Amino acid sequence: MSTPSNVTTADRTRQVVVAVGAVIAVVGAYIGSGAAGGTPIQNAANGALTADSTPIAPAGPAFSIWSVIYLGLLAYAVWQLLPAQANAPRQRLVGYWVAASLVLNAAWILSVQFDQLALSCVVIVVLLAVLARTFLLLVDGRPAGVVETIVLDGTMGLYLGWVSIATAANLAAGLTAAGFDGFGWGSDVWAVVVLAVAALVGVLIAIRGRGRLAPAASLTWGLAWVAVSRTTGELVSQPAMIAAIVAAAVVVIATVGIRVAQRFSATAQTR
Repeated sequence: MSTPSNVTTADRTRQVVVAVGAVIAVVGAYIGSGAAGGTPIQNAANGALTADSTPIAPAGPAFSIWSVIYLGLLAYAVWQLLPAQANAPRQRLVGYWVAASLVLNAAWILSVQFDQLALSCVVIVVLLAVLARTFLLLVDGRPAGVVETIVLDGTMGLYLGWVSIATAANLAAGLTAAGFDGFGWGSDVWAVVVLAVAALVGVLIAIRGRGRLAPAASLTWGLAWVAVSRTTGELVSQPAMIAAIVAAAVVVIATVGIRVAQRFSATAQTR
């Protein structure tokens, strides 16, 4: 395969930066797993991120989605190194945003490992903002093929949906650790409010993404495991469980409904 003639040094630099970012993210994940001798994420920060830390913390198995996300990120990092992707418009558009998300991911893990819970809240909010920006850039253009749809749009969609619910859980843990009493409203009330906001975020993503399935899938996955977590363990909460189930249902219904409407609209326009 020949190298495109209009590839610039900036294009090559971007490809390398994304690849390096992927390596940094994987190393961070390895450290965060505790395999390198460190403390696993769920046990770090004095246990502030365990399944029983707050009413909106998902159960442990929810975090297995990171395996899928990391696999997708690695696949994208390798794929975008191909000569044909060097000057592809969408890669030029989002490459550095993806790289930033990878570095921020590792920074979040390190902040938790060093028990800097407040810093981790700041980092994950910035990460969410970066992912939101990446998502908006992607939905404004069409992927060039099936591979790009899966490794770029699909991966970043899963990434955004999961980090959306993870941000809520992280902020709740940070506020709880800081002694925030919720203005006396009670943890159940706050859980319902936050989960309602998560549902709203899912609906907004569905609207802006025209029914894209990946972010809805990972957000629903997280919400479902919040519901599971509130029926087991030390922090059982029926209001939070019901709110999580309703939120998940709202996200699924909104996404599928918008997707179907888009299909009907496209079909009508071709007639």
